[in-house]
Amino acid sequence: MRLTTVFVILLASSVILTLAFVYSPKEDWATINEIPHDSLIVITPPKNLPEPKLVASDDPNPYMQKVLLDYDDFIGRAVLKGIAPGAAVAIIRDTSIVFLKGFGLKQVGLPDTIDVNTVFRLGSVSKSISSVLAGALVSKHLINWDDPIITYIPQFELKSKEQAEKLTIRHVLSHTTGLPYHAYTNMIEEHLPFDTLMAYLKQVDLFGEPGQYYSYQNVGYSLIGKVVETATHQSFEAALKENIFKPLNMRNGSASYEAIINHDNVAKPHYFSRKHWVTVPISDTYYNTAPAGGINASITDMALWLKALLNGSPILMSDSTLHQIFEPQVKAISKNHNFRKWQRPKASYYALGWRILTFKNDTIEYHGGYVNGYRSEVAIDRKNKLAICVLTNSPGNLSDQAIPEFLKRYAHYADSIDLWQKRNKLILVKNIDPLAPVFLN
Repeated sequence: MRLTTVFVILLASSVILTLAFVYSPKEDWATINEIPHDSLIVITPPKNLPEPKLVASDDPNPYMQKVLLDYDDFIGRAVLKGIAPGAAVAIIRDTSIVFLKGFGLKQVGLPDTIDVNTVFRLGSVSKSISSVLAGALVSKHLINWDDPIITYIPQFELKSKEQAEKLTIRHVLSHTTGLPYHAYTNMIEEHLPFDTLMAYLKQVDLFGEPGQYYSYQNVGYSLIGKVVETATHQSFEAALKENIFKPLNMRNGSASYEAIINHDNVAKPHYFSRKHWVTVPISDTYYNTAPAGGINASITDMALWLKALLNGSPILMSDSTLHQIFEPQVKAISKNHNFRKWQRPKASYYALGWRILTFKNDTIEYHGGYVNGYRSEVAIDRKNKLAICVLTNSPGNLSDQAIPEFLKRYAHYADSIDLWQKRNKLILVKNIDPLAPVFLN
């Protein structure tokens, strides 16, 4: 009887253990590392695949083709002659990106060439992107151009309390704060946090009322970053990604030192020394004032951004808000004297994050940037439905002349371009989704 009882108990235990093995989660019996590798289905992202490349469209106008071919030759020869180690160029005409190309080397002495996804620092062209971010928030009714800065930064102070209370977003974005020229720009390079730089502004003697005079700023301009953070409850970079980079598919856009040094496709900065280009390290300066000088992007990113500005983009902002960004606010002399070699400007102004250059028959929205051995140039001609961006990994003549040289070539063929359009009765209709990029893997 006892043997039978023991047998029954053993049999029941065996059945229970068998059922437990069949129906219990396997992780309870063995760790993943103990399971043979070939029995696992592991989904991991593929490595070392080339980044998709945006494809430029062929312009059907033969005279525009001549402009592009001649300009391609101009940039190519300049890089070949060593006028710059490398460059990247985007040209938009109407709703199409008609030119998109990298030239030269990411770093002298190494074989890696610049492509359309290579990242550059933008320097002060960051100001134009920051103003577009502000416009996106205006369209979302999160801020208004004439909101006082202290609404979003209550602790903000100037030497005059009255002027601090009068200062608006419009004044900040148009460099009409009343602060002296480049107030504390020298301290940006001492790696001070922005809150410290902002606090120092209360010690500066003011030379005019807000809105009265133009005076270019980096610290003062970067107040817009604090406004964005308060209005969106995000960091400036996160707000930039959500409101600009992500909607436009700007995959390489960023606003931090960490982002650019950890990117695997970056053009290194250069300076000219002893008749040679010398590579220098990427610096972390101006990322403490990112809205004024700390944004990074590839030429593909810039092409998509300019295309949106040239044609209007409801996913960014209303057309009326975009128009307000380009509306002149104050007279401001442009320092790019190379425009005079193409066509003498009648007058120049500063709008909201953009310079406005007026010529006899055209108006150009323009901005240039320089930081840490990088140069950037952007221009929009809304009358002729043209936009261009040139990025270089060095200062010098190429970056100075790049946009005026393109505009000069376009002006030479402008009548023929227009006549061909009329004769062929081409109707350039806005695409249903003009911002949708075409990528090749």
